[in-house]
Amino acid sequence: MKRLTPAQAESSALLPQIRNGVLFSALSDEQLTTVLQHTRIVELGEGEVLFDQGQPAKEFFLLDQGQVKLARCSPDGNEKIIDIISPGGTFAEAIMFARAPAYPVTSTAIVPSRVFCFDAKTYADILHESTDACFAILAEMSRRLHYHIAEIDRLTLHSATFRVACYLLDQLPSTQIGVSEVRLDTPKHVIAARLSITPETLSRSFAKLSREGLIKVQDNAVTLNDVEKLRQVTQGEAL
Repeated sequence: MKRLTPAQAESSALLPQIRNGVLFSALSDEQLTTVLQHTRIVELGEGEVLFDQGQPAKEFFLLDQGQVKLARCSPDGNEKIIDIISPGGTFAEAIMFARAPAYPVTSTAIVPSRVFCFDAKTYADILHESTDACFAILAEMSRRLHYHIAEIDRLTLHSATFRVACYLLDQLPSTQIGVSEVRLDTPKHVIAARLSITPETLSRSFAKLSREGLIKVQDNAVTLNDVEKLRQVTQGEAL
């Protein structure tokens, strides 16, 4: 893990980039500068851990480059991937509201990654001053809650092919129609673990969707031949 200079050293370059994040868009320039004064930047190599499950939590994060996974480990060493974070995504925000904050998951870089690490207490102090910032974080946590409820529904009530179709559609804008292409930058065994299926089952699901003419898989590129039809599959229409 490479720890870079504090973010305030390059704040003029980072201000526009960070302001685009939903948790920071409601902050004034002065408040955002205060946040950056208590922010560090970390570069992770592939497979490096940002934080461990159960570690005392003092920061939340925004992924600038790369990809990281959030996973829980059972006492016998089995891993369940809870989420995969892509650039622009924030994570671990909820720890600001815990009385004895500890990270509930382990965060590991899937590929070389760059992460902004924000001091949770500094941001929480700003929330006391800004109603807009409070509503922004409530909206983000509400969105995350609904996402995970939908994820529980997928993993417990639906087939592997349904899960794969949902995953592919999640990589597209909700308004996308027609033909589109998805790049599988995440290793396929990680995608399979995220969907609670084996890599072999993932391959079979790709093959089934291919036979139906809905997708075409070539190396790490998946062409969605009919996005609307794929959406109908995720809404209950049988293949």
